[in-house]
Amino acid sequence: MEWDVIEVRVVDEHLLSVRFADGTEGRVHFRESFFSGVFAPLKDRQRFNEARVQDGFVTWPGELDLAPDAMYAEIKKRREMVLE
Repeated sequence: MEWDVIEVRVVDEHLLSVRFADGTEGRVHFRESFFSGVFAPLKDRQRFNEARVQDGFVTWPGELDLAPDAMYAEIKKRREMVLE
């Protein structure tokens, strides 16, 4: 699918750069308010830095992932996505 993530790179604290199968690229910004519930462990920079691509998703250990289709749509429009 065009929205499959093929590359993820940690750029800074709570900031990712992603590239999709169709070549679309952008950044995902994580606001402090995002890190609650199941995503609370990612508040720790070391855990956040474990981001990787698996089966077209941005994932972290502990079965955490981001929906690639929503991320793709937002990045296609604005070249970035902000998660709050």
